Amino acid sequence: MVSIDHYRDELVAQLGRAAGLGRIDVLTNAAELCRSLLKSPQTAQEMGRCCDAMQAEMKPGDSMIIDRANGAGMTVRYLLPRRPN
Repeated sequence: MVSIDHYRDELVAQLGRAAGLGRIDVLTNAAELCRSLLKSPQTAQEMGRCCDAMQAEMKPGDSMIIDRANGAGMTVRYLLPRRPN
């Protein structure tokens, strides 16, 4: 089982790498983030924890592109560089 903190740490690392490359934003999908930490198929519980982590990392200016209720999985556009709340 992967915790919300694991998902959040991986998300923050991905955002940091993208910022280091000079990107101005990152589009992140929950299924892709989940797959980056799990090699087995995602369960509804895992996807829920992943979405919780993504939502917790959202800051003013970030955009929810696809809501977590969508079958395709939650997708968020995070602005870079990250700013404190």
